Amino acid sequence: MVRVQAGEVRRRLESYYQATPDEPPVRIELPVGSYSPVFHWTSTAAATPHPTPHPPAPESVPANHRVRNWAIAIVLSGLAIAAVILFLTANRAAPQRSILEQFWNPVFATQQPVLICLAKPVAYRPSQDIYDRYARKHPGTFENEAERANTPLPLDPNQKLAWNDMYIYSDYGVSAGDVYAAVSLSALMGKIGKPSQVRIGANYSFEDLRNSPSVVVGAFNNKWTMQLTSTLHFAFIEDGDQYMIREQAPGTRVWRTKLGARGETSEDFAIVSRLLDSKTGQFTIATAGIGPNGTQAAGEFVSDRKYLEDGLRSAPANWQAKNLEIVLQTTVTDSVAGPPHAVAAYYW
Repeated sequence: MVRVQAGEVRRRLESYYQATPDEPPVRIELPVGSYSPVFHWTSTAAATPHPTPHPPAPESVPANHRVRNWAIAIVLSGLAIAAVILFLTANRAAPQRSILEQFWNPVFATQQPVLICLAKPVAYRPSQDIYDRYARKHPGTFENEAERANTPLPLDPNQKLAWNDMYIYSDYGVSAGDVYAAVSLSALMGKIGKPSQVRIGANYSFEDLRNSPSVVVGAFNNKWTMQLTSTLHFAFIEDGDQYMIREQAPGTRVWRTKLGARGETSEDFAIVSRLLDSKTGQFTIATAGIGPNGTQAAGEFVSDRKYLEDGLRSAPANWQAKNLEIVLQTTVTDSVAGPPHAVAAYYW
């Protein structure tokens, strides 16, 4: 609508100046691609300024001057209308931005890519000699790497192993829940047009987090999550062999993973932290669960418009300019996290 009105104003200006035989004291232009008028004063008018005379009687004003004055008034009215339309259109378009866009908007404050940071815990694996000893007693087993990498070694629980029977296997160690979350986040960054880089384990440092907006994935297995969120309203707490989310305030609430009859996870909890200016000095988001299923649910929460709309339904009017933490709950079925649900939130 604004472009059409501006084009009409440009055509009327052009028609007016073509129909005016005398050089006008001022020429008004509306450059293509802009809604701001530009005024060009003639050299004669600029060189001989004089006080504004008393307006003559209507009958003394030449006809061509009256036509020109009317034309200028029409042009200026058209410009004013176009400006009003532009203002109303801009203000009407602003609320149409989705919750997802508003949530992630701070990542566009810098041209640096978003770092999606996964932890890589230490993983140990039996040495080749252990596999060979087992294969000698059970011919045809563990003869290739595909079987060794995908099949548990069924050793006798009472069999003793020396420490040199195990070694650190650097290719293993990323949590499945972290990977699910990273895939969701990477797809989202591509959708909103923001470059991203996935960093794993030692492939990123605190200095990297200071230079780029980032999403740190995972909780107890990710030291950066634990450091960045340790003093927040909701924090991950390790108490002996108990892992939980605790509200660090009077009358604290606590959320713990729940197990089924066979010891499998049936319910998990997570925290989504959105920090406009974190300890790194950059916009940082933490998507972290007590267990891997919670982390997966947190990654889906920040990547899905519907989940965010539901989770931020009771947020204050100016939540976009605030830090926030949301505690999520997910029901786990067959080791797969269900939809995330917000159970608590804090804004500051």
